[in-house]
Amino acid sequence: MLESDVYQRIMELQDQMSKSQKKIANYLINYSETAPFLTASKLAKNAGVGEATVIRFAVFLDFNGYPDMQRHLQEALQRKWTSAEVFAHTTDESDQPENAVSEILADDMRNLKETLQQMDTKIFEAAVHDIIHANRIYIIAYRSAASIGSFLEFYLDLVLQNTEMVREADGVSEHLLDITPDDLVIGFGFSRYTKRTVEVLKYAKSRGAKTLVLTDHLMSPLVPYGDRKLLAATEINSFIDSFSAPLSIVSALITAVTRSEHKKVEARLKELEGLWETFDVFYD
Repeated sequence: MLESDVYQRIMELQDQMSKSQKKIANYLINYSETAPFLTASKLAKNAGVGEATVIRFAVFLDFNGYPDMQRHLQEALQRKWTSAEVFAHTTDESDQPENAVSEILADDMRNLKETLQQMDTKIFEAAVHDIIHANRIYIIAYRSAASIGSFLEFYLDLVLQNTEMVREADGVSEHLLDITPDDLVIGFGFSRYTKRTVEVLKYAKSRGAKTLVLTDHLMSPLVPYGDRKLLAATEINSFIDSFSAPLSIVSALITAVTRSEHKKVEARLKELEGLWETFDVFYD
């Protein structure tokens, strides 16, 4: 649970709550990542109370109605823990190392399911279209997200021959000097978000280039600068982010692009096979 004045008020006033109000409070705490984006009626339905009870609950917590409380809940998501804080909250001395594999794999399965449920296929298809029709593709992914960006760069450039990942943060201006509206910038960012990623996407938008963002939440600072936004759940019971869901989206993008450009990709791969054989790349 993220610390904020909403949750602080809930803790301070829980002894004064009615049974219905406690249902709302428990739901907000247990679903802190999704509850802030529910309408009052949807929250009421999920918590098993009436809509009027939800509205009165917001006033009970001294907010100016439900929209005011909802705004504070959403702002709470913007305050992300440091790595040390996350580690302290997700790790206990009694945790057994041998339980990590089953626990984390279960978290990843939940993340994949959640990501699939929130996927907008029309946005995904539009993202594939942008990739196929881009003159140049620039990938912006720093720190741990660089692992996903590098994977995408390898396969897109293998088949499209127009993709590069900007690895040096200080040299990004030289790479994007000649960017045009026919180019596409793909930005990866997950909590805690790097400032440089946001700055590059903002610059790309100012130059009229198309932008695709792959991030973890609608409250991500990358979202305002993405023409297309693809969301992936990344939370596991650890101080690290899980990239299983983001990597699955990247794999889906690569697969969709190659299927759409079937003949071109097939010819390209045949040429590459001959080259790989000439240079004895793979172990027989």
